[in-house]
Amino acid sequence: MADTSVATKPSTQNGATEHFDVLIVGAGISGVGAAYHMKDQCPDKSYVVLEGLDTFGGTWAMHKYPGIRSDSDLYTFGYRFKPWTGAPIATAQEILTYMGEVIDENDLGQHIRYKHKIINASWSNKDQQWTIEGTKGDDNQPYKITANFLWMCQGYYRHSEGYTPDWEGMDDFEGRIVHPQTWPEDIDLKGKNVIVIGSGATAATLVPAIAGDCNHVTLLQRSPTYFIPGRNENELADQLRALKVDEHWIHEITRRKILADQAELTRLSFEEPELVKAELLAGVKAFLGEDFDMEKHFTPKYLPWRQRIAFVPDGDIFKGIASGKASVVTDEIDRFTKEGILLKSGETLKADIIITATGFNLSVLGDINFAIDGKPLNFADTVTYRGMMFTGIPNMLWVFGYFRASWTLRVDLLGDFVARLLKHMTKIGAKSVTMEITDKDKGMKLDTWIDPENFNPGYLMRSMNLLPKRGEKHEWQHTQDYWTEREEIPEIDLTDEAFVYRK
Repeated sequence: MADTSVATKPSTQNGATEHFDVLIVGAGISGVGAAYHMKDQCPDKSYVVLEGLDTFGGTWAMHKYPGIRSDSDLYTFGYRFKPWTGAPIATAQEILTYMGEVIDENDLGQHIRYKHKIINASWSNKDQQWTIEGTKGDDNQPYKITANFLWMCQGYYRHSEGYTPDWEGMDDFEGRIVHPQTWPEDIDLKGKNVIVIGSGATAATLVPAIAGDCNHVTLLQRSPTYFIPGRNENELADQLRALKVDEHWIHEITRRKILADQAELTRLSFEEPELVKAELLAGVKAFLGEDFDMEKHFTPKYLPWRQRIAFVPDGDIFKGIASGKASVVTDEIDRFTKEGILLKSGETLKADIIITATGFNLSVLGDINFAIDGKPLNFADTVTYRGMMFTGIPNMLWVFGYFRASWTLRVDLLGDFVARLLKHMTKIGAKSVTMEITDKDKGMKLDTWIDPENFNPGYLMRSMNLLPKRGEKHEWQHTQDYWTEREEIPEIDLTDEAFVYRK
């Protein structure tokens, strides 16, 4: 095993200010993955992980609503370096257990500092380093850390509050309004009439999870979403286990098969969308029966894969609807009333509790105050390089995953890239690297972060003005194409003129 003593002992400069080669922001699925790659590939570099919560896990630690689970398979959502041995769709606790094992098995805990909130991040061109300022602990004591490189793994939404539209009359409602992201421990659903507003993975998870406790739960959606119902098992993995194949091989083989199937689904979604649409709807209809109004309630207006498609294990939400414990209403909200919700159709839905599973508030790089040489930084003024670096911002990489494939696939890809970049900088004696649009690309058209015709979830569409721009050439975009990126990112030429190094 490589000696990591250098990495675990940061230098101290300017009195009490600690200095690290790399500072990783966030100890969620991305940050823990980044820490692993630092330990594994850059044992001579010092690094620290700063996490605002009191534990690791990010989303999986924050979200406490009933039934919380992954909406993609853990064979691809899990890290490539640690086999997943459970069911493909996992609970939050199972994911946290898996992440805890990664931390313990690789001795990453010594590098993670919890309850460290970041307020300011300032780059100095003179010193060629970042200065991080924030508060730590329960008493919010100030701290300051400097670092050569920032690895942003803080996620993409604001943890403190979810997104709830401001509907008319919400103050009139005499019951309780709850957002899943801030689920209260004291809520009692037993015997209650509950409305869940939303149509995505969160709503589809909540409805079957609470249906057994409620008198009745109604899924209220403005428009339908695509789902993939199926058994929560992987036949290939189970067959390989029966043959006593090593778990590392099972993990790798199953990942490859799932990724091949996903690539084919993505291809067909764009080349033969009506075929994919018919197959997806048939999967749902199998649970709901011939008499159910599929056109109204589960036939989206958009084509497949323009928004994320959630896997529904064992079709549990559709079983709940078929049993009568749950129902679905597709309509728009006119206003809230004392007793519930008045719909634009004129129908009134009565409720004791209303749950707004209506999405996230996008947070661009953790709502941190960024500055370069004292000048505030607005990421909307930058252009993204492959959705991971930004023009004019030195020594910083952002992990933003995939919509049509598991987030963690990009964590591993970018982990390799950062390690290679850091080694290259050491080799050439560079202290900083900044992405700049090359002369040949300066005239290219700039547009929004992502093409809404390609992918258009609400949380992105609401906040597009906060995100960096994309160029018309694919290296200046986050293409969302894992199957191309897995070939291209390892082959990025670090001597390309887009990489501007300073010694």
